[in-house]
Amino acid sequence: MCGFVGFLDSNQHKQEIIKQMNDTIIHRGPDGEGFYVDEHIAMGFRRLSIIDLDHGHQPIFNEDNSLVLNFNGEIYNYQELREVLLQKGHSFKTHSDSEVILHGYEEYGEGIVEHLRGMFAFVIYHKDTQRLFAARDHFGIKPFYYTLQDQLFMYGSEIKSFLKHPSFKKELNKDALQPYLSFQSSVLEETFFKGVFPLLPGHTLTYHQGNLTLRPYSTLTFDSKDSIRPITINQVMQESVIAHKIADVEVGSFLSSGVDSSYIASIANVDKTFTVGFERDGFNECDEAKELADLLNTHHFSKVISPKEFFSVLSQVQYHADEPHANLSAVPLYFLSSMASKQVKVVLSGEGADELFGGYESYLTSKKRILAKRFPSSLRHGIAKIIKQAPHHKFKGWAEAFSPLEESFIGQAFIMDEEESSKLLQPHYHSNQSIQSIVQPWYKQSMHQDEAIRKMHLDMNLWLNRDILTKADKMTMLIRWNCEFLSWIKKYGSSHERSLLNKALMLKSPKNYSEKQRWRRFLKRGLNAKN
Repeated sequence: MCGFVGFLDSNQHKQEIIKQMNDTIIHRGPDGEGFYVDEHIAMGFRRLSIIDLDHGHQPIFNEDNSLVLNFNGEIYNYQELREVLLQKGHSFKTHSDSEVILHGYEEYGEGIVEHLRGMFAFVIYHKDTQRLFAARDHFGIKPFYYTLQDQLFMYGSEIKSFLKHPSFKKELNKDALQPYLSFQSSVLEETFFKGVFPLLPGHTLTYHQGNLTLRPYSTLTFDSKDSIRPITINQVMQESVIAHKIADVEVGSFLSSGVDSSYIASIANVDKTFTVGFERDGFNECDEAKELADLLNTHHFSKVISPKEFFSVLSQVQYHADEPHANLSAVPLYFLSSMASKQVKVVLSGEGADELFGGYESYLTSKKRILAKRFPSSLRHGIAKIIKQAPHHKFKGWAEAFSPLEESFIGQAFIMDEEESSKLLQPHYHSNQSIQSIVQPWYKQSMHQDEAIRKMHLDMNLWLNRDILTKADKMTMLIRWNCEFLSWIKKYGSSHERSLLNKALMLKSPKNYSEKQRWRRFLKRGLNAKN
């Protein structure tokens, strides 16, 4: 997966400190390490070699060594950009995608982010002015954390590396606990570590002489008025998979019995596929995945996780998560990536399709809500307040039906409401940020859309980034994990991007076993015809 870490301060022992910090993320890059250290900055990198295996080492420099780059991710259009930059007179030392970012920055300045298609987090440091520029991809697939404490500025792929710096103040952010009990992950702009923040998706960061500046360069929106044919999406996805397979190492694919990964595996033409399941009935998709793998003629690897194995790795899973995370799918993903890493260095995943294609059942409008919407909004909301006073939430379904959307849907993950969490927590852990204050900004952006689109918009900006993608990055150690449904979108620009995002609703994922089987039979017929 690769990873980096760096800091600017006046400490005289930078080399020793950056080595210790870099060693904490060795699991992100076992193939090598690299450093740049001067009197102002220390930069470290751990590499998982995927492209230009012999020469793509980091940190990497431009022609006159005035710029230094730390980069984690993959740029899928780097070959096209490289040709353009060569024609403009730039000289390359490697064939890596990393160097394309550096020369692209020389050519386009901070506008380089508008030219990149891929998943990325990077830092470019100006040696002469001590100015640092950083950016994170549009969805936040790749992690980027930063902190500014007094005169110490630090950045990195994982928070745990910060703990090795002697000047880092280790303090709990008490405001983060109560929202976590509702959302099952860290959802505030500040992490569980006081003063440590994730750079938001689609944002850049500039640090110079103690001043920190954040700027958005990309927003993800849905437009229900646009339209696009499913066949167009299929063509685009075919091209996306080809782009995601660019590597100088072997590429495999995760494979469950779901439509998303099954579709990706069926068009990817890989030799190896991977599945995990559980011993409990109804939680094991290994047989269905093997059936499809046989049709695809792949060498299929599977593992059934026992209860003992599940609980035995919880401490390791939490260590890699950096912050509290209650999405239990992190555990099977941990086993899945561990198994895959013994065979390949790159995997296709199908991640992100549910958020793009409206694949969650919660996006559907319930019969109760359809009935409730016949009443005027003021009356509906009044009825909801009365229902909520019933003991033990006996009429919870009706309360949600009559409530404003902002109160009835806060995303795919919901553990407990603030009333419940307040009873569990001591007063000094009650958060200053309510559930409504967290979701309201995203709902405000989509206020003129229908409810399904508004739910998708919320999930795209909150649940996907702070739960799904964070979990996946932390659990997929020793391999590069790709998101074919996400990283292709940038290629088509913002207006077309909205069309593709929204009208993918026509390709909803199956909601139950029988429908899932119907989709699988459809896929098998296509594969049999192809063979």
